[in-house]
Amino acid sequence: MIGNDWDLALANEFKQDYFLKIKDFICEEYNTKTIYPPYEEIFNAFKFTPLGNVKVVILGQDPYHEAGQAHGLAFSTPEGRPIPRSLKNIFKEINMEYDYPIPDSGCLEKWANQGVFLLNTVLTVEDGNANSHCKCGWQIFTDKVIKILDEQEQPIVFLLWGKQAEKKKELISNPNHLVLITSHPSPFSARRGFLGCNHFKLANEFLKENKKEEIDWNLV
Repeated sequence: MIGNDWDLALANEFKQDYFLKIKDFICEEYNTKTIYPPYEEIFNAFKFTPLGNVKVVILGQDPYHEAGQAHGLAFSTPEGRPIPRSLKNIFKEINMEYDYPIPDSGCLEKWANQGVFLLNTVLTVEDGNANSHCKCGWQIFTDKVIKILDEQEQPIVFLLWGKQAEKKKELISNPNHLVLITSHPSPFSARRGFLGCNHFKLANEFLKENKKEEIDWNLV
């Protein structure tokens, strides 16, 4: 289904009744409404970042709900699309930490290919209707994904931004990992902690301490 080691890790979940219900619901939604991201990109986060390669987890909520913005990676947008405000603040924070230039593209595939798992806790959304799929069962699935990540021996940094992401902290108990929490990068809350959080440098320091290759956050 995915094409890498996530298939084995999630094989049992794909057989569960709740997941089969998600599948039926999603198929009906895609057949009758405009849903994002494109069907074939729902699991892009898993396809771009195999389980064994995960170094950093960035949790989003649900996909962007405007045409052409969502492509299965949290906070990311395809090449050529306008950069959403939350992502602009992410780039602003990286600029403050590293003095890297602000990108003119919001595509984060370069991060995903380096081991940054860009996971939305809800994987689909109806056009123009934020959180429309938040109760269809996706969060049961993504909570299991977080637990699988927590079970890994390789050190992982979890970046939990905002109250919804912070709730997932209770799923992470492995002392091998580092959990960093602050406000969401949304314009409504970025100045309550996100801007100035230093999370990108802290993540790389942790990776370096654990003899892991650091993430190149520069997208230019």
